[in-house]
Amino acid sequence: MSRVALPIRLNAESRSTLKKFVSSASTPQALAQRSRIVLAAAEGLSNQQIAAALKMPAVTVGKWRQSFAAHGLEGLRDAPRPGRPLKHDAEVRHRVQTRACQQPGEQSRWSVRTLAAELGLPSSTVHAMLVAAKLQPHRIRTFTFSPDPDFEAKLLDIVGLYLNPPENALVLCVDEKPGIQALDRTQPLLPLRAKAPRAWTNEYVRHGTQTLLAALEIATGKVVAHVRDRRTTQDFLSFMNDVVKSYSLDELHVVLDNLNIHKNEAAKQWLLQHPRVHFHYTATHASWMNMIECFFSILTKQALAHSVQRSKKDLRDLLLRYLNKYSQNPTPFTWTKGPEHFQRIIKATKEYQAAHPKMPRQRKNSANTIKN
Repeated sequence: MSRVALPIRLNAESRSTLKKFVSSASTPQALAQRSRIVLAAAEGLSNQQIAAALKMPAVTVGKWRQSFAAHGLEGLRDAPRPGRPLKHDAEVRHRVQTRACQQPGEQSRWSVRTLAAELGLPSSTVHAMLVAAKLQPHRIRTFTFSPDPDFEAKLLDIVGLYLNPPENALVLCVDEKPGIQALDRTQPLLPLRAKAPRAWTNEYVRHGTQTLLAALEIATGKVVAHVRDRRTTQDFLSFMNDVVKSYSLDELHVVLDNLNIHKNEAAKQWLLQHPRVHFHYTATHASWMNMIECFFSILTKQALAHSVQRSKKDLRDLLLRYLNKYSQNPTPFTWTKGPEHFQRIIKATKEYQAAHPKMPRQRKNSANTIKN
């Protein structure tokens, strides 16, 4: 006598979950197929009918039907497989991770091979452990803590402008990119070929520099810019006059760094003459607060990194052509760092300032002491 298949009854929640498993593109195919089995069984179909419809053995249908009847949705998942036992225990992994986070001694950094030799383990094993722990001892990133006592207030003020700009006002990020070099190569470039990138000689000739003054409107990505030989107070205020003319009807909130030409007496007098313009200064050593640094990075990668200029005029023309093309299709700039990121930065900065209460004397030729 044939066995009678177990009846399957589904409540609304289980039925909805099974249908999601079937329709979702991210569901593993095995789970989706088992969900189809259960849904068909709930319609009253026999194992043989389901097997014929889904083109699979009836024994497979019976297995997952019975597993669902006994364990519900969890019964449709694969049971844990024993697999190969770990060759190295948690103590060995901890030793690898600890040593990777320490200085190697005479060397400046660890490589997989040097770390493996130090620990007496195969390099493939060490590499796998580092990947699993997301440790990258070969990489280094740069950072600078701000010594500004008003760091937190300035950070929140500027980010507040980005995320919630005042009504009937525009937020502009303004800065200068000085010392852009017109570099020529002493030998002709070799063109791109199959299996060979473009190539140029490492010998170059300098033909002078240009300075770019730029204002980024973060809401649209529009950029107003001047190309000058220098960055002086006169250059800066002349540029700001042009910015004000470009936005003749709006109140302007301008994000700037602490360069002296942005804060000296001439700049203060200019502000008094333009009451609808408000300056917001970034914290000291925190240029990352100014979103125009993102635009300068785009400019460097797209226009300057692989270019050759035979004169300052060539460099100036290149910058103007790029700015003209960029302005044809600008895109908004969006601040993406969230509150948790701010809390970590503020906490780390306060700890640094508490441990280093005295400011080191600035060098005479630092970026913040440019002559007018």
